[in-house]
Amino acid sequence: MLKKSSEDIIHRNSFWTYKHDVFQYPDGRTGDYYYGEDRGMAIVVPILPDGRLVLGKQHRYLVDQMSIEFPGGGIRSEETPDQAARRELFEEVGYTATYLEQIGKFQQYIGVFKAPAYVYVAKVTTPDKQILDDTEDITVITATPQEFSQMIQRGEVIDGGTLAAWAMAFNLVT
Repeated sequence: MLKKSSEDIIHRNSFWTYKHDVFQYPDGRTGDYYYGEDRGMAIVVPILPDGRLVLGKQHRYLVDQMSIEFPGGGIRSEETPDQAARRELFEEVGYTATYLEQIGKFQQYIGVFKAPAYVYVAKVTTPDKQILDDTEDITVITATPQEFSQMIQRGEVIDGGTLAAWAMAFNLVT
């Protein structure tokens, strides 16, 4: 097992921190480990009374592709994961949860980034107006669980967090 010897912050901004650790191998050699870290994110699987899922469709700058995703985003310093889930649900797709339950947690990019993702299922009813960030242009769509699974098979769902959340929620909503 590797043992941390030291930790330095290389860069910090309002979203994440980039770090450099020096670690020691069991045989005494040392090595370097570079990674990012943040407070994590919340991902919400919103379900309408008729069983349809609420999703956002948006262009993702880094991969220059359209992406169909569950609402989600970063946890602010003053928020709990539950509060972030409710906020992201409202901001991105305009829904308020009448019921919200955390169903799981995973590491987003283990080995490269230290950032938990908290997965929620929410019951939602009537949409309101979205409150999008300047970089967001999200079209709200709905799909049955079967239609969503077909979107995944066709390669329309490319977001790892959405795929992981669906794996956790699948048996609860189908």
